[in-house]
Amino acid sequence: MIEVRQARYFIAVAEELHFGRAAERLQMSQPPLSQAIRQLERQLDAQLLERSSRSVALTEPGAVFLEHCYTLTAAAERAQVAAAQAQAGYLGTLTVGAVTSAFSEPLPAILGRFRAERPRIELRVRELDTIEGVQGLLSGRLDIAVIRHSGNDERLLSDPLSRDRLVAALPQGHDLAAGDSVDLAALADEPWVWIPRPISPRYHDELVAACRQAGFSPDPRHEANSIHSQLAMIGCGLGVGLVPHTASGPLMPNVVCLPLREPAPLVGLAAVRRTTDLSPLVAQFVRYAAPIPLPSTP
Repeated sequence: MIEVRQARYFIAVAEELHFGRAAERLQMSQPPLSQAIRQLERQLDAQLLERSSRSVALTEPGAVFLEHCYTLTAAAERAQVAAAQAQAGYLGTLTVGAVTSAFSEPLPAILGRFRAERPRIELRVRELDTIEGVQGLLSGRLDIAVIRHSGNDERLLSDPLSRDRLVAALPQGHDLAAGDSVDLAALADEPWVWIPRPISPRYHDELVAACRQAGFSPDPRHEANSIHSQLAMIGCGLGVGLVPHTASGPLMPNVVCLPLREPAPLVGLAAVRRTTDLSPLVAQFVRYAAPIPLPSTP
């Protein structure tokens, strides 16, 4: 197999047609260069150069071989540049998983900045729940997960992204939907559309804690796998729910979201990665994912 070093030696001799000038160009002495070219000819079992005491000329096999040497060295240079770009986080593939609400905020801003400054990165994004995100990271299927994570797993690093206020989501036409705000306790006897704990344990526990602080335990009559489907079910009149304020932006038809009168509980999103992951792309994503300011009270 021909090495890139050998190809560069031959290119220098073929372009200079003089071993002395070629050796000077390569910053080496002439005897080792002459020996390397003869070794190359033996390796190829072909005469690449016509030599005389006064001149050096390419043979037909030498001319054909020269074109392939150009291809080989160009490919090597491209590979070197690509490796440097990948090391700097400008080339490669990044697989990101995120919970539904993250696609309202903060992912649009993060992905927008990332793609604008690193257009050659191939981004692969998928929607998932928190448990799927953790499993995807640990199995290596994901590089980053934007999820509601407590940061209590030593195998994972968690960088907080945002803290968002909870609001009440009610079906349009509900007795309390016409107000400007609502007491959480006023929803104690309502049927609730709930996201089960196995899907997002931390998020589930924060919602339960908020309800208990208001003096009741919610009746989880209906179950949804995401906040998007939770809002859709509330819009069907099945019950009420608590959702992050940012997720209530483009509302589902027939859904009204109201701020809570008491101090609104907060829920958080984090950019999570493997503790052992030293990928420059992952590090750059985390840099772009600066914490998002807490939204003002609606």
